[in-house]
Amino acid sequence: MAKTELPRLIPTGTCWCGCGKETGLGSFFAQGHDKIAEAALIAAEYGSQVAQILHKHGYGPGRPVIDEAVRVEAWVSCSTAGCWYKGTPESMRIHQRKYHQPSPPVD
Repeated sequence: MAKTELPRLIPTGTCWCGCGKETGLGSFFAQGHDKIAEAALIAAEYGSQVAQILHKHGYGPGRPVIDEAVRVEAWVSCSTAGCWYKGTPESMRIHQRKYHQPSPPVD
């Protein structure tokens, strides 16, 4: 699937979740309301089932969405041999520190 070109969106000063609250300069959402909007969209369009979203877009066990995120360079793969982990560059730094740093020597 080719990466879709996304339109440039402009914040309006009003929260995009629909609550009517004012937002800060350059913000689409009041604090935390991006997650409210995300949950409402998933409920309204997909019956609150993430599996339905994945299926609608051609993803599933035979075509993992995490592999597509790496392919389009939005995510990265762990460089440690045999590790399956894929995530954002920031989550990868946390993953590497937590799971792949050598343990300190024990005295």
